[in-house]
Amino acid sequence: MLKKDKILLGMKKTGFGQGKYNGFGGKIKEGETVLQATVRELEEESGIQVEEKQLEYAGKLDFIFPASPQLRHDVHIFQVRIWQGEPVETEEMKPQWFSQSDIPYDEMWQDDIYWLPAVLAGKTIEGTVIFAENNEDVAEVNFI
Repeated sequence: MLKKDKILLGMKKTGFGQGKYNGFGGKIKEGETVLQATVRELEEESGIQVEEKQLEYAGKLDFIFPASPQLRHDVHIFQVRIWQGEPVETEEMKPQWFSQSDIPYDEMWQDDIYWLPAVLAGKTIEGTVIFAENNEDVAEVNFI
């Protein structure tokens, strides 16, 4: 979510990534498209409502955890500049606006510093992030 020079991130309160600021999203349910899942997850996690046509494709990343292969997942990245409603805290996420110059990278997944600035600069990215044995540190980042 982007508003002028600000980005909306959410502090993950439960589950995978708990205690880290992150974008909003989640798993695709059976029968859903990526866009439908994005719209649903955004509303469930932040109260924000968007239409599929308001999602701006920004890329796709494959996250690989060699020490825990079950954690591997693909992430489709979208930006949103037009939405309805105001962010609200939910059971899963606590939304907070940040100036782009004050993004709390030290409280996020360690890979975010490699790709988020490019997305915020308007680039579309695709690549792979491989995590170290501790499932936290970044071992390798590859962009196409």
